[in-house]
Amino acid sequence: MTFKLLDTAVLNRDIPAHCLKAGDLGTVVELYHPKGLEVELVTASGRTGALVTVTVRDVRQVADTDLVTVRSLVRPA
Repeated sequence: MTFKLLDTAVLNRDIPAHCLKAGDLGTVVELYHPKGLEVELVTASGRTGALVTVTVRDVRQVADTDLVTVRSLVRPA
């Protein structure tokens, strides 16, 4: 799977350290060849919720059948 800068990416797995869940939507903001990506996930108000480095196996491209939802990014106290 090939991603380009500013592509939308969907997480394939939970990333508990950042309170992220499979299905969360992000934007590819950096490419680390051959298989690394930096993905920014933002809140609905436009603030950065997380910036994570993942592999191409950790994300997928958006599908026509994907539904966008909103959930709260709750961080542990």
